[in-house]
Amino acid sequence: MSDERLRRVRDRVRPFPDFPVPGVLFRDISPLLKDPAAFRALIDLLEDHLRVSFPQIDFIAGLDSRGFLIGPPLAQRLGIGFVPIRKKGKLPGPTESVSYALEYGKAELEIQSDAVEPGQKVVIVDDLLATGASVSRRYHVCSL
Repeated sequence: MSDERLRRVRDRVRPFPDFPVPGVLFRDISPLLKDPAAFRALIDLLEDHLRVSFPQIDFIAGLDSRGFLIGPPLAQRLGIGFVPIRKKGKLPGPTESVSYALEYGKAELEIQSDAVEPGQKVVIVDDLLATGASVSRRYHVCSL
């Protein structure tokens, strides 16, 4: 059953080589989002993985912007909250930020200072961790 779900998800992700710059392989999830059965299979697979691998999670945090598409339905399935991690300047109130290098530039992410308390367990949903640049330099990240 998992193999069939994984195949359904994989078949709905299309590669775009050299986008947005030469040497980067962009994986477009638009076809996955358009297919309710494939999207449900993705959330099912992630839910199964997290329930087995990380049974005690307090929040799902999602990185702007693909993490916003996958994180909330996953958090709802698990019965936990969702915390947005946004590009600099997009969140109100006090924030914490981290700068990082991309394959093709630099960026900065922010989270509201009161979003997560010390000791809480958070799973971070990012689009993919090709280089791990987004958050893995500052946080322990488990690739889903």
